[in-house]
Amino acid sequence: MTHTVFIDGAAGTTGLEIVERLRPRTEFNLIVLDDEQRKSAAARRDAYHGADFAVLCLPDEAAVEALALAEGSACRIIDASSAHRVAPGWTYGFPELIGRDRVAAASRVSNPGCYPTGFLGLLAPLIRKALLPSDWAYTCHAVSGYSGGGKALIGRFEDDADIAFRDYGLSLGHKHVPEMQEYAGLAHAPLFAPAVIAAHRGMVVEVPLHLGLMPRAAPTDGLRDCLVDFYDGSAVVRVNQETPDELLLRRSAAPSDRLDLYVYGSRDGGQARLVAVLDNLGKGASGAAVQSLNLMAGLDETAGLVL
Repeated sequence: MTHTVFIDGAAGTTGLEIVERLRPRTEFNLIVLDDEQRKSAAARRDAYHGADFAVLCLPDEAAVEALALAEGSACRIIDASSAHRVAPGWTYGFPELIGRDRVAAASRVSNPGCYPTGFLGLLAPLIRKALLPSDWAYTCHAVSGYSGGGKALIGRFEDDADIAFRDYGLSLGHKHVPEMQEYAGLAHAPLFAPAVIAAHRGMVVEVPLHLGLMPRAAPTDGLRDCLVDFYDGSAVVRVNQETPDELLLRRSAAPSDRLDLYVYGSRDGGQARLVAVLDNLGKGASGAAVQSLNLMAGLDETAGLVL
């Protein structure tokens, strides 16, 4: 059976990578609009009404507006923007956390943010199992390749080779924080400190822990064992038993849809660092959308993924 898919915003960074993953596959027939059609509400409406699935690769406001074009259709939608990540009626597209059956049955799926994917992948299972307190004031540090900022930031970094590091979100209130708090089950919003580096793709997300000051905190080995058990059998999420002395992001990195997790601990057991490494354009965006699409279409969830 062939499923028809419309990617609204296929010319953007995320859209292009989704097309790259889907185009070789015989299970999907892509509806492709030319430059003129992409500007036409009527052409886009026809595409939604002719598609089994649609992936919104649009800015938040445009993603909300796009839903009106799909109204009355049977099209099932994956929204790659942040517009609906904590909205009622939407299923959060993180199958490993939310449940594969829930994603498979959903008509509206919101793709997780890239940073939240790392944060939640590390913390949510440990909170659920009560190995870490849900009412702690957590901090999250993260760095991303500049492709996560879209065409404007890509252009800025590629035009100015002297930029090495960009700290941002300094006024706090980053748009990813609500989903980080919601799906981790936290009593308090985490303090989130993101930054961008001079690499096209790649991401490291870290949650430092003062285990010795926390009530009801498990030891480092217990945290790692919990993550190993939680992701047992996953082809996408890998919990690493080894703890290398350094973790590198390379400018030459190839696309990847995997999520790698690490648990580091001090010798006295008083401190730990939870670290996630992923491709911000892979499991952090396009790869996650394709994984959800596979499940919604009744296919192997890893089909077409780069693992």
